[in-house]
Amino acid sequence: MRTTHRPFTTLALALSLFVAALEMTVVSTAMPTVVSDLGGIQSYAWVFTAYMLSSTITVPIFGKLADLYGRKPIILFGSALFLSSSVACGLSTSMGMLIAFRVLQGLGAGAMQPIAITIVGDIFTLEQRAKVQGAFSAVWGIAGLAGPLTGGLIVKHLTWHWVFFINIPIGLASMALLSVFFHEELKRKARARLDFAGAGLLSAGVVALLFGVQGSGRTLFALPVAAVLLTAFVFVELRAPEPIIPMSLFKIPTIAICSLAGALFSAAQFGATTYVPLYVQGVLGGSATMAGGMITPMIVGWPLASVIGGRLMLRIGFRPLIVGGLGLATVGTALMALMLKPGAPLLVPQIAMALFGVGLGFSAMATMVAVQTSVGWELRGVATASSMFFRTIGGSLGVGAMGGVMVTQLMKDPNVPVSAATELLGPEHGRGLSPAVLETLGGALNHGLSINFWIMCSAMAAAFAVGLFFPKVKQSSTPASTVDVPAAH
Repeated sequence: MRTTHRPFTTLALALSLFVAALEMTVVSTAMPTVVSDLGGIQSYAWVFTAYMLSSTITVPIFGKLADLYGRKPIILFGSALFLSSSVACGLSTSMGMLIAFRVLQGLGAGAMQPIAITIVGDIFTLEQRAKVQGAFSAVWGIAGLAGPLTGGLIVKHLTWHWVFFINIPIGLASMALLSVFFHEELKRKARARLDFAGAGLLSAGVVALLFGVQGSGRTLFALPVAAVLLTAFVFVELRAPEPIIPMSLFKIPTIAICSLAGALFSAAQFGATTYVPLYVQGVLGGSATMAGGMITPMIVGWPLASVIGGRLMLRIGFRPLIVGGLGLATVGTALMALMLKPGAPLLVPQIAMALFGVGLGFSAMATMVAVQTSVGWELRGVATASSMFFRTIGGSLGVGAMGGVMVTQLMKDPNVPVSAATELLGPEHGRGLSPAVLETLGGALNHGLSINFWIMCSAMAAAFAVGLFFPKVKQSSTPASTVDVPAAH
């Protein structure tokens, strides 16, 4: 049997994780330009939430498929879907087309991200995994947080279409390396079948929930529908022979606490990377590059903390990194909500963003390794995917709810047309608008985004409170899976 080459496989996984995470946020600083070109300010948040929604729904499904049929075919399928839809996004000529293809992108990312993290858990022991997952958390953090800065540079020097085209060479390189260097011994279960009823209820429930948190009168009815569907999903999973998300996982305190905390801190994280650049451009009148630069302290802080945390974890355990990291991130979001105001110097908010990034670097890495360590190979795929499911659903719901707040504020004055809000976010920052309209819109956008910053702070404070309940667990050296890897590599 052919053996896995760990260095090249690890590189391929890092590239896969990087490109999927980058795409979550790279469009944030390009979106004002996209809106100016394609129109559709009402659909602003949906460009982000469509991607996160489809990846949220499919993360646990692909995680289960990876446990049943192996990691390699699932991650290669997801990569191919992701890359083809990236091309389609870049060629979009309307906001509707862009949102539709972002859905397909998210479907592919739903396979790429959790499976990449799962394979790392398979081919490395705990001692190795702590360092590698620390590095991978850094990759995820760099990609997710560098997205706004990268998008700003692309918009300045190229066109917004290239925020999607840059995925192609990176994704193809990852697929080529995985095809050649990653090999696994499948542990396929006899007569295993995917839980289609559970998958359908979960998908419909999450869609209804996201519509509900938008907050308009037309969508609030979706919240009780979501409650019914998700309750039915839990009942189905309790009886399914091969559940998409085994409810027994959440009897493990480590997984339950990490999942809830992950949902909450992801709402704050994706809220920051989506709406801080918009604030810099739409309220402060800064360029796309300036907006991306506001995220730079997070870009630096996250990976540094992840790498340092991966080395500290074996000495001090999971809990200090989780509780300390979440606390530090909470302080960062509180400072951001207090200091990011018109006319205020940007140095203090940038310090706040650095604290936020460092805190998440410690806590995000530690929670993921803690989840993977709490189960064996046969459940590692679904456990990893479940943890990432809660992160992505937290991010999706957070960005969606904050988008509802922003649009509500912008549309509050019926005398101001939608086209004026679109023009405000364009490259001229509404210079063609009358002073009265410009003042009204600027004040509405400032108020809406200020509310969003306090929502982020509240989410982080709640994550910190949940993290306080993380149990004091001992790390044990669990062996790598039966994936055949040569020790010499």
